[in-house]
Amino acid sequence: MRALAAMPGERVLDVGCGCGQTTLELAERVGAAGAVTGVDISAPMLAIAEARPVPKGAARPRFLECDAQTADLGHGQYDAVFSRFGVMFFSDPAAAFTNLRKALKSNGRLAFVCWRPFAENLWMRAPMEAAQPFLPPSPPMDPTAPGPFAFANPDRVRSILSEAGFCDVTLHAFNTSIGGSSLEQTGDLAFRVGPLGAVLREQPDLAPSVADAVKAALAAYETPSGVLMPAAVWIVTAQAT
Repeated sequence: MRALAAMPGERVLDVGCGCGQTTLELAERVGAAGAVTGVDISAPMLAIAEARPVPKGAARPRFLECDAQTADLGHGQYDAVFSRFGVMFFSDPAAAFTNLRKALKSNGRLAFVCWRPFAENLWMRAPMEAAQPFLPPSPPMDPTAPGPFAFANPDRVRSILSEAGFCDVTLHAFNTSIGGSSLEQTGDLAFRVGPLGAVLREQPDLAPSVADAVKAALAAYETPSGVLMPAAVWIVTAQAT
């Protein structure tokens, strides 16, 4: 949000808006004189977004169920494009960002956050490593396949954005701790997301055999404020040429 620096009266596109939390924050920042559109492919999430109250003085967001990679988002419609973990799943990232660049005004701004490498993200790595001895061998991850870590390589990000018509591409490494839920809730999340979640979705019968090991790994990060685990991201900014 700080990197994008949305201003009152601006028009902003929120890509992969999910349940609308970021869209509403952007709507507060641009105010009633601005406009914000949230796009996502998940109808259930968009239904939640539509039902959320609009803060006083904020623009009333518009929500669209569409794929930002291929949808007609207009030409030169937006001052800025924002995304929180919503751009790593494009099947053709260059085409997707070309489409987003077309939707931006001349010299429009882009800002998004994406994960740095798996090895640097203990919130995903620790549960997977704890479960590994109890799981069958799996093929190595394709670092460029659509998924959480598709944009982990900064050179790849720069190349994709440059090809799509962006300049002044900057990647800022940001480290933080995420979570805050109970040990039980954090374990449930670890079983649903990331590489471990992907394995267990395919083979749910393996869950009981890894449960104790995963719980023990997560317990090492338990604090009075819940389970807090290291996370590493890129904050990416660029400008439309």
